[in-house]
Amino acid sequence: RLKSVPSRRLFPFSADIMRVALGAICCAAVDVELTGFEGSTPSHFEEMNDPVMGGQSTGTWTVNEQGKYGVMDGEVKDVPSLKAPGFVAATCNDKFPDASATVSGSVVMTVRSTTPNYTGFKLAFAAGTVSPSYSCRGGGTLPGSRGCFKAPFTVPAGDDFVEVRIPFSAFSDNWSPYTGDQIKTCKEDKDVCPTADALKTIKQLQLMAEGHDGKVHLEVKSIRASDDAAVAFI
Repeated sequence: RLKSVPSRRLFPFSADIMRVALGAICCAAVDVELTGFEGSTPSHFEEMNDPVMGGQSTGTWTVNEQGKYGVMDGEVKDVPSLKAPGFVAATCNDKFPDASATVSGSVVMTVRSTTPNYTGFKLAFAAGTVSPSYSCRGGGTLPGSRGCFKAPFTVPAGDDFVEVRIPFSAFSDNWSPYTGDQIKTCKEDKDVCPTADALKTIKQLQLMAEGHDGKVHLEVKSIRASDDAAVAFI
């Protein structure tokens, strides 16, 4: 006569295996590459300095083809008529991939710098706006200029490329067009935060050095959007 055997005796580790598998699936990071220089057609950035009222900042953007990275180099100087720092910027206009699945995560930059003490580095992206250039000039202070999200970042000292993470919750599309500093933060007002709908249509990326005088040197291997905040079932 056959005896029934409890399923746990037949498959003693099945529950644990399933829990680990589900955990691995739910916690797998979603990465969306926004820009990089590894492929045969590296991302195209254009350098721009402060054009307003006799700005004297200088800068260049080049691509190191051997090392496969972009280089923003220059110096931010005061605009004499304003008696305030100008800016150096490198801008990429493109049709970027849908990053809406990463809205609860971060922008991840693989970078290094020989000027790690410079305190005016910022990253901006235009998303969900009809005119990226207009939005990234007005910063939400001009009518119809919402949709250019900006956040500051710093780069640690060192010779190696490192990952610098900027949470999407650190970005705001309400900032001063003179300094780049946020007027309202995402923490203070959810209306200025990036949304999943906006991240479906990123149209422009900007690397900026602004609001602080000084020499700047930033090397960029890649910029991606990543949602690594999934919660495990374990």
